Amino acid sequence: MFIKSAKALSYSKAFKQQCVIAPSEVFECDVVVTIRIWYASRRPDLDESLILDLLQEVAYKNDRQVKEKHIYWMGVDKENPRCEIEVSARE
Repeated sequence: MFIKSAKALSYSKAFKQQCVIAPSEVFECDVVVTIRIWYASRRPDLDESLILDLLQEVAYKNDRQVKEKHIYWMGVDKENPRCEIEVSARE
């Protein structure tokens, strides 16, 4: 059984409420994921693997489809910490 920390569970709930996905169809092919992250502090504890898990059945069927990842630490934004996520078919 996979047990998440209280912080991860809280992030998961917020992610599902805020996630805006386009296109509306879930990818079935291999994908490329680009994530740009603005943290609330210089002590980030968000692991991008949680984001990849949360995108399952939202952007793609399974995170094993992710064949290429680009993760960018964009800086600190105490007022508006966020992630911008792009998912595209791998060519």
